[in-house]
Amino acid sequence: MTDLLMLNDAQMRRIEKYFPLSHGIPRVDDRRILSGILFVIRNGLRWRDAPSDYGPHKTIYNRFIRWSRLGVFNRIFAELAKDGDGVLMINATHLKAHRTAASLLKKGLYPDVSDAAEAG
Repeated sequence: MTDLLMLNDAQMRRIEKYFPLSHGIPRVDDRRILSGILFVIRNGLRWRDAPSDYGPHKTIYNRFIRWSRLGVFNRIFAELAKDGDGVLMINATHLKAHRTAASLLKKGLYPDVSDAAEAG
C-alpha cells in the first residue's frame, strides 16, 4: 500500500471536525475511505477501479455521495481556503468529465466552493 495516497494524522486532525457524527453502527475508517475518494478523483478513475486497500468501492462511492449532499466537502474546502487568504486553487486540467458532470452541481452532488466561502 506504499504507492497509494493515504492522509496523514495532521491532515485528518484538521478536517475531521467537519465529518458527520456516526449514528449507531461504527462506520468504516474515515481515513481509508476519504483517501480512497481522493485517489479516485485525483486519478480520474471509476469508483469500481479503486484499489481494494481503500475498502469496498461501493462504500467509497456511497460516502462521497452522502457527504457531498450533506455539504461536508464544502465545509472542508472552506476551511482549507482560510490559510490561503480565501483562495483555494484546484487544478483539474488533467481530469476527464463525463457528459453528466455538468448536472452534478444542480443536483447538489458536487461541492460548490464559491457558496461555502460566502457562508464562512
